[in-house]
Amino acid sequence: MTRHLGTILVGVVVALIVASFSLFVVDQRQNAIVFRLGEVVNVKTKPGLYFKIPLVDNVRYFDVRILTIDTAEPERFLTSEKKNVLVDLFVKWRITDVRQYYVSVQGTEALAQTRLLQTINDGMRAEFGNRTVHEVVSGERDKIMNLMREKANDDAKTIGVEVLDVRLKRVDLPQEVSVDVYRRMDAERKRVANELRSTGAADSEKIRADADRQREVILAEAYRNAQKIKGEGDAKATAIYANAYQQDPEFYAFYRSLEAYKASFRGRSDVLVLEPNSEFFKYLRSSGGLSK
Repeated sequence: MTRHLGTILVGVVVALIVASFSLFVVDQRQNAIVFRLGEVVNVKTKPGLYFKIPLVDNVRYFDVRILTIDTAEPERFLTSEKKNVLVDLFVKWRITDVRQYYVSVQGTEALAQTRLLQTINDGMRAEFGNRTVHEVVSGERDKIMNLMREKANDDAKTIGVEVLDVRLKRVDLPQEVSVDVYRRMDAERKRVANELRSTGAADSEKIRADADRQREVILAEAYRNAQKIKGEGDAKATAIYANAYQQDPEFYAFYRSLEAYKASFRGRSDVLVLEPNSEFFKYLRSSGGLSK
């Protein structure tokens, strides 16, 4: 009985060992290629438990999740203005055809990244060479990224991968170019500021001149209206005086004499030298002057 139990245990162990060499697992993050004596015999793209021939078949796994290529150093490109720009970018890609990926780049991620970067750099060099600094920095940046993704993806299909996105993280000018650009920007801002100041000064003078003209016109019109009103008042006063004179000339003469006396002796220090029989004192000499 003990001998049979030992035989069973040995059989179970051997079966487990054989199963461990005969079974392999592919999870949802991977694809697998089954090689038989170095030749590709099967590709597993779905997760699950699979069988293989022990000691004859071997399995290689490939990550099919989205991978990232992030350049360590910015690349230098030349624009249509013959100016260098430094470009820092990253690429999102993934394996879509494991068999083609293995045949094209031996399933090596580093080789695939090198191939993709070469394609993208060639395309970037062509696109930047047709654009100005302003266009590559801000004007057509999105357009360049979309073009690079399309071109890189077309080439990537030949090696069994897909390019999902190409992003320009940063587009800078080299230090030696930045100084000149900032100097020109400063000069341009100063020119615009001076132009605005000159325009403001001209508008200010124009407004002042218009205000002075309006002031002179208002004063002239006011003086004209004042003279007109004064003339009308003098005319009415003269008419009143004339009417009063016609009604009683002697009383009018007496009234005018009183007004003259009042104006002549307005202050205590006023001195008037006249002969006693002067006509000026006509109504002072005799109370009967009114009747004469």
